[in-house]
Amino acid sequence: MAARTPGPLSGFPELLPGERVVEEHVLDVLREVFELHGFSGLETRAVEPLSVLLRKGEIDKEVYAVRRLAEVAEDGVGSAEPSDDVLALHYDLTVPFARYVLENAGRLTFPFRRYQVQKVWRGERPQEGRFREFRQADVDVVDAGSLAPHHEAELPLVMADVFARLPLPPVTMQVNNRRLVEGFYRGLGLEQSAAVMREVDKLDKTSPERVRAALVEGVGVGEREADACLRLATVRGDDGTGFVSEVRALGVRDELLDQGLDELAAVVASTQAAGGAAGDRFSVVADLSVTRGLDYYTGTVYESRMRGFEHLGSVCSGGRYDALADDGRTTYPGVGLSLGVTRVLAPLLARGLLRASRPTPTAVLVAVADEAHRATSTAVATALRSRGVATEVAPSAARFGKQIRYADRRSIPFVWFPPRDGADGEAHEVKDIRSGEQLPADPASWVPPEQDARPRVGWVEPPS
Repeated sequence: MAARTPGPLSGFPELLPGERVVEEHVLDVLREVFELHGFSGLETRAVEPLSVLLRKGEIDKEVYAVRRLAEVAEDGVGSAEPSDDVLALHYDLTVPFARYVLENAGRLTFPFRRYQVQKVWRGERPQEGRFREFRQADVDVVDAGSLAPHHEAELPLVMADVFARLPLPPVTMQVNNRRLVEGFYRGLGLEQSAAVMREVDKLDKTSPERVRAALVEGVGVGEREADACLRLATVRGDDGTGFVSEVRALGVRDELLDQGLDELAAVVASTQAAGGAAGDRFSVVADLSVTRGLDYYTGTVYESRMRGFEHLGSVCSGGRYDALADDGRTTYPGVGLSLGVTRVLAPLLARGLLRASRPTPTAVLVAVADEAHRATSTAVATALRSRGVATEVAPSAARFGKQIRYADRRSIPFVWFPPRDGADGEAHEVKDIRSGEQLPADPASWVPPEQDARPRVGWVEPPS
């Protein structure tokens, strides 16, 4: 029987070289912007105890447990439910970060500013924009004891700088405040605010009628209260802080509601006043339908959608968490944002809207006249690389025409020809295989034009 050829695994994307160039460019921009804003990079382990991951929110069906083959053989495959001390792959980067802060609090300087770019794993149903293995980029500010509220306005401005540097569709960040929502529900006399929030958070995936039915029949909310919850969720702040008067007009009163309104108005006013380099390509608006499903958020919450790709859902989300990290003596409140790198890139790459100018970093292919002179070609490549020119040597000493075709297939723009016999006074030459121009060149000083030094990444307008 013929060996079975492995095929792709649904939900576990693998990129082609040109697509990987695009991803690496995005990751480079993220790191640069995060560090410009004073965030330190770190990486946490891929696994956490299952009990830690299940502590925050209803995500038990999405977690991948990790077991050694020897353990499976001892217990039998599927013989029991995983216990709380089983290791599992992290489904986000926030819970591992909270554990990291607790373990290293004595060696960190607060407020601690961190960025983290890693893969995460979730057992979701694969579809466009949703994967089982994907890359995230997080930024968080955490402090000991208390966290200044201005950080909640700072993080959207960090993301504004990110999107200003990337050739992506315009992004709208929708912000809300969990204290505002919880205070509103409390003012209505509702005690099951977390359950209500989880249902309201589904408004971008289903109809208001279904959410209302779920509130009344599933959560046990009265019909009048359910209608009030849905009216609150319709409030938008496209005109700055005008949403405050709209919420007041709903007639609900509560101290926590007042606090949340003040905090949200401050975030919206600060971000809109600061503007940012992204201009109209990134905007922040109040949207009171946004509540976020995870239980650890306590203050400002964020969701972001790309124009023309709203069906993907949020591509950059997060919020404030006041009690995610707590060692019994000190609480470490924080606020963070997570950009779904794979969620953003995968649909754009699939549609050919985001492309690299070439799939290889190589700018120059050094030709080989014959195998006896390969060392000469290697010396040229070494001289070019010493000055940062990405260079490779031809894989074989075939006819020059064939070596040029090899460079063309690899999208390498330049082919270098050393002197055939290494004779004194005989010049090196470099050929731009796109234009056909071939000129003398010195390996000790020649550099490619700036636009050819590295692959460039750009937006490709779809045909009209």
